[in-house]
Amino acid sequence: MELRVLQYFLAVAREQNISAAAESLHLSQPTLSTQLRALEQELGKQLLIRGVKGSRKVFLTEEGMLLKKRAEEILSLVKRTEEEITCSEESIVGDVYIGTGETDTVRLFARAAQKIQSRYPDIHYHISSGNAEYVLETLDKGLIDFGLLFGSVDSQKYESIPVPVPDVWGVLMRRDSPLAKKAFITPKDLRDKPLILSHQKGDDSYLARWMKQDRSRLNVVATYNLVYNASLLAAEGLGYALCIDKLINTRDSSLCFRPLSPRLEAVCCIVWKRYQMLSKPARVFLDCLRRLMEEASIAAEIGAETSITEEASEETRAAAETGEETDIAAKANEGTRAAAKTGEGTCITKENGADTAPSA
Repeated sequence: MELRVLQYFLAVAREQNISAAAESLHLSQPTLSTQLRALEQELGKQLLIRGVKGSRKVFLTEEGMLLKKRAEEILSLVKRTEEEITCSEESIVGDVYIGTGETDTVRLFARAAQKIQSRYPDIHYHISSGNAEYVLETLDKGLIDFGLLFGSVDSQKYESIPVPVPDVWGVLMRRDSPLAKKAFITPKDLRDKPLILSHQKGDDSYLARWMKQDRSRLNVVATYNLVYNASLLAAEGLGYALCIDKLINTRDSSLCFRPLSPRLEAVCCIVWKRYQMLSKPARVFLDCLRRLMEEASIAAEIGAETSITEEASEETRAAAETGEETDIAAKANEGTRAAAKTGEGTCITKENGADTAPSA
């Protein structure tokens, strides 16, 4: 199977017309038709369904659709390989491919790319979005350099770096919803509510453990794999969407976000294939990501320490205030006791005075 013939086949799949594909490839129609028939004979499968009489439109068979997918992957890998090998030692030019789900952590990728841009302006970035299965599939096939995944990964197959700042789960709802008045949402709050849940792998077990209730017993009115679509359902009042924070801008909108209590966090990691030879642009990008992650980790630790210190300070101030109140109360009690004793002495003096007055 030649790469050239795969390109011919993809042109036909794209145009859905052999004449139009031949024109785009600068070939004659008989030549292209001969190449396609030879490909079908080589594979022993029919790849195209020629149009009915009076129509020149062609359709892919099931085997044709599979070949289209594989041909796109093969040609993409060939192009990347050519770019990586022909790139000179002095210059770093090429592409970085990333697969990710919906998360605010993508900002880390953006910051890394921005820092690299001034020194290596010829590095370009391609981000594709999908669920965990999609990210792992494209990673295993070598179609992406890095994946962003939630939860643990197989350390025998992948290298990974944990992201130091976790995402926070919560509920996206209309501002006029009954639960919008609450600062936090508990499992009990959602037991009888219509819910919009993610159907991505792993999310259901996350939420089921938090709610301490099997998903089958919940009132799930809809599921989603893109939070934007879930936000539209929530905005129309269909239900309460459980999702990760910072993905939907609720400012000046009819929606609001409330975090869960107990707090539920989603920890993600940046993943790449173990023993994979990364391209020079990918290595530069990974080095920059590592530095940013270290900075973020330090900042997170400082933030945690600051929070603990602030809480301790508040407790100290509260204790000091309580101590002052105790001292004041103690002094007041001493004063009361002293006054009581003085009162008793006065009474005794008065009584003595009363006893001696007649004898005078």
